[in-house]
Amino acid sequence: MPATPTPLLALPGLPTGPADIRLIVTDMDGTLLDDTKRIPNGLWPMLAELRRRGVLFSPASGRQYATLARQFADVAEGMVFIAENGTYVVRDGVELSSDILEPSVAGGIARTVRRLVADGVDVGAVVCGKRSAYVERTDEAFLAEVRKYYVEHRVVEDVTAVDDDVIKVALFDFGPAEQSTAPALAPFAGTHQVVVSGEHWVDVMNRTANKGTALRGLQRALGITPAQTMVFGDYLNDLEMLDAAEWSFAMANAHPEVVSRARHLAPSNNENGVLRTISRVLGL
Repeated sequence: MPATPTPLLALPGLPTGPADIRLIVTDMDGTLLDDTKRIPNGLWPMLAELRRRGVLFSPASGRQYATLARQFADVAEGMVFIAENGTYVVRDGVELSSDILEPSVAGGIARTVRRLVADGVDVGAVVCGKRSAYVERTDEAFLAEVRKYYVEHRVVEDVTAVDDDVIKVALFDFGPAEQSTAPALAPFAGTHQVVVSGEHWVDVMNRTANKGTALRGLQRALGITPAQTMVFGDYLNDLEMLDAAEWSFAMANAHPEVVSRARHLAPSNNENGVLRTISRVLGL
């Protein structure tokens, strides 16, 4: 794997004709979506053509399954959703896999957040269950951020007492999460995944849970190889997913570690990089 990915337009490894791609997996925020969180208009006709060719398209996101299902409601039939950073994988409303956190772990993270808040850190916890997300903070600024990613969410008095299978705890920090919130979660890093998934977000999951684990399970189930898989990502929670595909693309706007891990470089999310790359590689 090259240390520095080759830009798309100068990529010598791209085929002169359509590649044998069976599965396309893309992150959402910072990757498929532009900076205003819009899905590119050209995606919908492209999805119809991919379906005609027998190519499965799969969103893989830290977003909640209900949120992804709503975004793709008109084309969701047969689509696999890799939700909550790989902890919950669903197709046609049927769970394909999940990775559930122990209640004691979710509770410990929630109590850590409460201590951070008491120390003056502007942060809030989102306890992510299969049915809903749960929060204790009620201020509109925090809830506005929650609504972007969690269509199904409830305000509760105590997030440690919810009756749901918890698959992830997400923390939103109004400051830079990599500098303040993430270090406070160091006690959990020895036994669990603590992933900075965006400038303001940190996710805590089981060590076995990530987008790459979910993708490899999907590949095995469908009989699709890494050589037949194309993946797009921009942030640290996409690293393992990039490793599962020979056609791995970091966006031009990606975190430096993601750029160094991917095989290739795609145009940025604001330049319609995902669709442009798919069109080039598949000869659409």
